Amino acid sequence: MLQFRTQGFNGYAVKYSPFFDSRIAVASAANFGLVGNGRLYILGLTPEGIIAEKWFDTQDSLFDLTWSETHENQVLVAGGDGSIKLFDIGVDTFPVQSWQEHNREVFAVNWNLVSKDSFCSSSWDGTIKVWSPDRPTSLLTLPTHSCTYSAAFSPHNPSLLSAVSSDSHLRLFDLRTPASASNHLTLSIPAHSPQQKLPPSASGIVSGGQAGAFQPAEILTHDWNKYRDTVVATAGVDRLIRTFDIRAAGQGPLAILHGHEYAVRRLVWSPHLSDTLLSASYDMTCRVWDDGSGVGSMGHGKQLGRMGTHTEFVVGVDWCLFGTEGWAASVGWDEKLCIWDVRDTMGDL
Repeated sequence: MLQFRTQGFNGYAVKYSPFFDSRIAVASAANFGLVGNGRLYILGLTPEGIIAEKWFDTQDSLFDLTWSETHENQVLVAGGDGSIKLFDIGVDTFPVQSWQEHNREVFAVNWNLVSKDSFCSSSWDGTIKVWSPDRPTSLLTLPTHSCTYSAAFSPHNPSLLSAVSSDSHLRLFDLRTPASASNHLTLSIPAHSPQQKLPPSASGIVSGGQAGAFQPAEILTHDWNKYRDTVVATAGVDRLIRTFDIRAAGQGPLAILHGHEYAVRRLVWSPHLSDTLLSASYDMTCRVWDDGSGVGSMGHGKQLGRMGTHTEFVVGVDWCLFGTEGWAASVGWDEKLCIWDVRDTMGDL
């Protein structure tokens, strides 16, 4: 395991570069994001360990980041002052572009992986905005009327955008539809809805083996499956990870994965395996999961491994896109970035 200290700044998000296997970016905030500056770290993985290639300081906390899909040296960050900034590694100190339309903290930014000419942001002000890096103002505003913690374009369709919010709903927007009164909203799934059908011996999927209704709880994170284009995973305050097939939204979640002891702050599907995902939680652990969809799983999702090196809330995690499958990075409020092999955690349960 490799480690790097983000001294004086608490990590909030980490992302591997989609262009280089040796470059990682970390979004961080002073004083746990409550007050003070933010810092974007650009880190290099070298034979001598992790080194800081560059960093950019901001006037407010940074809560999320995403690499540009068109420019290998550019990184987009989400600010606590409602701003979105685009930094270029080759430009000193100042962002090359900045946007300021959100009225509250921006908690998520996500680049369109298909068309690559747009990105989205979501905010505590109850809106999602779609942007072009070449335009000074947003292209579109999508109201959710609820504090929106996470928004993301589908990695399979450039017109599909999803979001999760404090009202316990997963929303799907199709930008090809007429705006009309629905503002492109095509689907709203209550994440706390129970499973309609459970496989036998489902105690490994649902906490206590119960299939009853759940109380609404804030959803803090979600991600699209990289191989199954209709599957989305969500997680949040109630500690449960749920997977949904948007084609069968009325039937409730496909699987409910239980194991975290506190809120799940971030999750991400594997870029290598269709049935594997990774989560980070306020219980100071990262966990790897089988969602139960693979051959031989018989519909039973389960926890495969647990990493407990962090000593504070873990709020960011990402898979490495390159090389042997299994490498991951995580950041937390303990001012620590960890690079580790998920396979080393398996078999410890």
